[in-house]
Amino acid sequence: MNDYSQMLKGTLEGCILKVISDNETYGYEISEKLKMNGFPNISEGTIYPLLLRLEKNELIAATYRSSSIGPKRKYFKLTDQGFIELEHFWNKWTELQSAVNQLFIEKEET
Repeated sequence: MNDYSQMLKGTLEGCILKVISDNETYGYEISEKLKMNGFPNISEGTIYPLLLRLEKNELIAATYRSSSIGPKRKYFKLTDQGFIELEHFWNKWTELQSAVNQLFIEKEET
């Protein structure tokens, strides 16, 4: 696993929760939204196991809907617990971002 993948692993679930919080959506659409927002190497094969784990942990709920271009699609939406987890992720992310920025800025100034 490369350095980027290792760093990303810890944040991807929170990013997926954010995408789903914006709109009820399905796996392919989630991967496309991530790509459009600076995550170019996230495949559906990476996303689907995470979606299953989020669903198992009751952070998202799924419903199947008909598709005009093929089989039914599994759409995901955040549960109440998912919104709580998303807020928790964001708070922890901003704390970590602040600490890393402080460390690098402090190092540059000395």
